[in-house]
Amino acid sequence: MLISTDFEVGQPVDKVWAFFDDIPHVAACLPGAELTDEVGPDAYKGNVAIRMGPVKLQFAGTATIKERDEDAKRLVVDAAGADEKGRGQAAMLLTAVLSAAGGGTKVEVTQDLQLSGAAAQYGRGMVADVTAVLMKDFSRNLQDRMTALQEGRSADEITSAAPASGLSVGFAALRLALARVFRRFFLPYRPSPS
Repeated sequence: MLISTDFEVGQPVDKVWAFFDDIPHVAACLPGAELTDEVGPDAYKGNVAIRMGPVKLQFAGTATIKERDEDAKRLVVDAAGADEKGRGQAAMLLTAVLSAAGGGTKVEVTQDLQLSGAAAQYGRGMVADVTAVLMKDFSRNLQDRMTALQEGRSADEITSAAPASGLSVGFAALRLALARVFRRFFLPYRPSPS
């Protein structure tokens, strides 16, 4: 399934691009993500945990940077993992493109996500809604972390993103789903002028 989202960061594009070059800092911004080992120049092992109501999925896997295009400000990451309890697998090809937006940076993210097992039981809408919530948290954490580093605080003083809580992610995703249903069924149909 293809999921596209974008967000803005209040920092110049060159600074955001430089930040994206430090994968441990980037991973620390994603709720529920943890890098455990660097296994090559652009390859990492890690874990991603997310709770959706009563189901907690904990994926262990690898992420490899497949492309880093300085001129186009384009980063492509190939990630794959398996749930530690054997309940499914996930694979994702993530593409991030940075561009100037006023005095800040627009980050466009496309995720080609393949799920199997327990994670695949959630519908496309729910997965897209949860992804939107996580990307919103990621963008806020990214801004906070970049600001802290700019203020001269060390990496040890900057806290990593909190794990993806089942209740907060679930409620936020539910709000998005209800808004989608409301728009679809309750907004009056407006025929286009002829």
